Amino acid sequence: MMRRGEIQLPPRKLPSLVDLCVQKIIDNIRYLGNVGCVDQHLLERILPHCTVDQLKHVEKASEGADLSPVTDKLWKGFFEKQYGTNCTKEVIRRMREKKVSFKWKQLYEAKQKEIAEAEKEVSNRIRNLYKKEDAKKQSRQVQLCTKTPPSSKKRFWGDGPGYNVSNLKSNIMKKSKIEFLKSHEMKNLAAMKKNSFQRTSSSTSIIRTGSTSGIGSTSKDPKSIRRF
Repeated sequence: MMRRGEIQLPPRKLPSLVDLCVQKIIDNIRYLGNVGCVDQHLLERILPHCTVDQLKHVEKASEGADLSPVTDKLWKGFFEKQYGTNCTKEVIRRMREKKVSFKWKQLYEAKQKEIAEAEKEVSNRIRNLYKKEDAKKQSRQVQLCTKTPPSSKKRFWGDGPGYNVSNLKSNIMKKSKIEFLKSHEMKNLAAMKKNSFQRTSSSTSIIRTGSTSGIGSTSKDPKSIRRF
């Protein structure tokens, strides 16, 4: 007999043995394997709790059993969650337009492969761009010349400021000046300088020889000066 002010609650329904088993499987779904012998209505309660990797494992372990009546809509949900509603609608439109039908697991895996190939192509392009940039930087670097310059002790006729081409920055100017220095006129000029130098040296040696031998000398004896 109810008392005044009391609220009567509906009788609590006790879970059945099947419900307890299903809940136990869901709690340990990471260990789920071959479900080929499980009824479809039970799989519809169990498999939605699987992740992508877990669902792949269950299907692989249940080889020989067709789980697509339950798993196909699950794969469609994974596809839409991963790639968006617009992409899912576009796939459906294309299948209707082409009058073909694919399982959503196949579409999911094909989309994964397409994205992986696109990412690889982009990565290769970026790698090639870095290689080209490195090549440009290396080409701009100053290259050291391993050829040693001639010794400063060896001097040739015609050496002088006009023969120094190291201060010329342009390769064309260097080449032009070197060709000019090797011309016939410059060789003649160098020969003339050489002959002039030899004549000057000979004259100087003759003058020094005459002065030391006493020829034409006007020097007086210091003793004679004192006597005078």
